[in-house]
Amino acid sequence: MEEKEKNAIRLIREEMSEKDFELYMYSLQKLADKNLDNNMSFMTDLYNIRAFQVKASEEMLQNPDLKFAMIILDFANFSMINEFCGREKGDELLKYTADTLRELTAEHVVLSHLRADIFAVFTPFNDKNELIAITKKIDAKIGEFKIPYRILPAFGICIADSPTMSVSIMRDYATMALDSIKGKFYAKYAFFDEEMRDRMLLNKMIENDIVSALEEEQLVLYIQPKVNMRTGAVEGGEALVRWHHPERGIVPPGNFIPVLEKNGLIIDVDICIWRQVFRFLGNRIKEGKKIVPISINISRQHVFDNSFKDRLINLSKEYNVSPDLVPLELTESGFLENHDMMYERMRFLKDRGFKISMDDFGSGYSNMSMLKNETMDEIKIDKGFVDDIATPKGRSILKHVIEMLQEIGLNVIVEGVEEPEQRDFLLKCGCTKAQGFYYYKPMPTSDFEALLDEWNPVS
Repeated sequence: MEEKEKNAIRLIREEMSEKDFELYMYSLQKLADKNLDNNMSFMTDLYNIRAFQVKASEEMLQNPDLKFAMIILDFANFSMINEFCGREKGDELLKYTADTLRELTAEHVVLSHLRADIFAVFTPFNDKNELIAITKKIDAKIGEFKIPYRILPAFGICIADSPTMSVSIMRDYATMALDSIKGKFYAKYAFFDEEMRDRMLLNKMIENDIVSALEEEQLVLYIQPKVNMRTGAVEGGEALVRWHHPERGIVPPGNFIPVLEKNGLIIDVDICIWRQVFRFLGNRIKEGKKIVPISINISRQHVFDNSFKDRLINLSKEYNVSPDLVPLELTESGFLENHDMMYERMRFLKDRGFKISMDDFGSGYSNMSMLKNETMDEIKIDKGFVDDIATPKGRSILKHVIEMLQEIGLNVIVEGVEEPEQRDFLLKCGCTKAQGFYYYKPMPTSDFEALLDEWNPVS
């Protein structure tokens, strides 16, 4: 029951006699029961979301001595079941699942078909093992459903921290726990915990603060040098982003970039950094200082942004920076998703002078047919290959990958060089360009400028 409703009932109680108030509450309860009976899923005859929240809240408030938990059930591949087995079979599975949940019916248990293929169980319990046993029982029973396709149910669990905890918040937390194992077919259930709570709060902070961060220039350009391993000279750089939060200090990219990729704001962050790169290079050109190419990252979301090609071309013109000084780095997954559209846009930009680099090559999405495409100018070999040179097999693989890429005319740069032994091996393989902590970590533009002037003094 919401706080406003509690206050309203409190005021009514003050104005009524005890007998009249009891009659009033009885009438409300009867009306509520009637409405709840009318708020059932037409397919499964379980409570819909509104009725479920009312009944679950009621159970928790009336039984403060009991511990309650929320279990959310979702099918990882329900759309595929509908696709391959037919919607009628999918509907049969939903009804069968509802019947399976009804077998759990006991005192204080509330069941719901929330929407689509998502169900909820609100139940009292004594310890976590009971809740795990419930998920295993449901999973085993659903596994008996006759269908020529593997069914993959998953469960998110939230334990109420008090009898007044909001049922809708419990549902959100259980859903968050469920989302943490989606796609992980080896994991059947997950509990919402403090780590998830902290991550949720951090994500919310990021979503709330990113707009002001963009407006107030809290997102700062850092550059990691690209080095010639034979001479040690700085021959390029990669643009990276650091968030200087006014209260939290530096927020690591690993904390905020995944959040922004999900909500689409990564596009705005990319554009912010792109502009800083073009401005940085443009200023050095005006000052007559030596420059090196600085690559920028292209998020896969840009494939859906019709204006991103024109934006890059306009930045090049605005700051009078030749496109070949700003290579475009795109991850392998970016090339694989929306393949044709991404290649079309990369070819358009290549025709206008930009160079195209495939980042993280070999990180898990490799497709050799991509190498036949003439769009790419450079391949950045993933750090994982370098880490594996401690073994004969790892050395052999990396050596032949470098040879193959060079043989088909691609520039090669290796990421993650951290040890002199790695440098020496790469040089023996004929690879001269690298990034990594052995040479330099990402640094502010002022430090990069000093480094650039040291290695590339004005003649």
